Amino acid sequence: MAFIALGINHKTASVDVRERVAFTPEQLVEALQLLCRDTPSREAAILSTCNRSELYLEQDGPGVDAVLRWLADYHHVSVEELRACAYIHEDDAAVRHMMRVASGLDSMVLGEPQILGQMKSAFAVAREAGTLGPLLGRLFQATFSTAKTVRTDTAIGENPVSVAFAAVSLAKQIFADLHRSQALLIGAGETISLVARHLHDQGIKRIVVANRTLERASSLAEQFGAHAVLLSDIPQELVHSDIVISSTASQLPILGKGAVESALKQRKHKPIFMVDIAVPRDIEPQVGELDDVYLYTVDDLHEVIAENLKSRQGAAQAAEELVAAGTDDFMARLRELAAVDVLRAYRQQAERLRDDELARAQRMLANGAAAEDVLAQLARGLTNKLLHAPSVQLKKFSATGRIDALGVAQELFALDEGASSTKGMQ
Repeated sequence: MAFIALGINHKTASVDVRERVAFTPEQLVEALQLLCRDTPSREAAILSTCNRSELYLEQDGPGVDAVLRWLADYHHVSVEELRACAYIHEDDAAVRHMMRVASGLDSMVLGEPQILGQMKSAFAVAREAGTLGPLLGRLFQATFSTAKTVRTDTAIGENPVSVAFAAVSLAKQIFADLHRSQALLIGAGETISLVARHLHDQGIKRIVVANRTLERASSLAEQFGAHAVLLSDIPQELVHSDIVISSTASQLPILGKGAVESALKQRKHKPIFMVDIAVPRDIEPQVGELDDVYLYTVDDLHEVIAENLKSRQGAAQAAEELVAAGTDDFMARLRELAAVDVLRAYRQQAERLRDDELARAQRMLANGAAAEDVLAQLARGLTNKLLHAPSVQLKKFSATGRIDALGVAQELFALDEGASSTKGMQ
């Protein structure tokens, strides 16, 4: 039995290579079945994201080269190119790697939470494909448990480390209940899209997306049940907006002090939280001078993010210790399972020997032998048969100098030191 984690990620491979080695959701089930058919892998799961493609395997004996060739053939890349950027972890190291990945310790953004959900999806797909057996299944469950402990017992995922998330987190600090708030998002690019997603996930009451072109604004708004408007509609929307977050490519400010002042009067000076993520700025700096406006720039957010990254890095050491403990615990339980298999086989062997001797004793009784003689023969015969195989092996160990095995046997059978001469031989 061997666990293997083989893959590439954002630290070892370029975007070009990662794109070529990625698996689409539609490919996964068939790929898993082919992987188990064409390599020594008895169990398999595949994790494929924009930052990594990893194979988690359980094999009987070495088969890493076969898996590497399979991966290269499947994606039509050369083995040499793949070998140059692939990493391979085996047994304890493979277990530790899976737990680090699920805990966000191996992510581009330290502690990011999405990877755990992606790992759970990989588990579900492998189960659907029929390539998830008892060993890999136990490993995934242990991995999820360790990742949950890391999230619960450390601060590694608590503080925002993206501009979009930091902006929404600051909004939550000012407005305790976003369910009653309206947000005006200016722009329709990637950052505003992420902001919209975070606000939507937080259950904000209403989102308005303002953009230079209505088509682009509508495309984004549709994803989150938001309302789309043009930039020229901003003054009217500003009156109803508690949160304003802007990120456009405009070379000139879009929102000036006068427009905000006018909106505040109509709002009866109800506060507005504003974040200007754009460079150059979308919101005139003078807006920040108004008493009822909380204005943050992208530099302010970067300071928050830098502090939060320090906090996450401090929590990472505690997380690594939890991962190490999770790895040790899993491997110990796995070794216990191996002992259970040995004990089961030994018990079955002993029961066969017992049944043979019992049948022999019953025949002797049927033939009229004295009960005490039968009992004595039963005890003697059973003892001899139970001790025969261990005796032969111990003599063999002694003859070949395996004194360590004799010591283990003494411990295994709970013998007194005086009952063995191994001490004088060491």
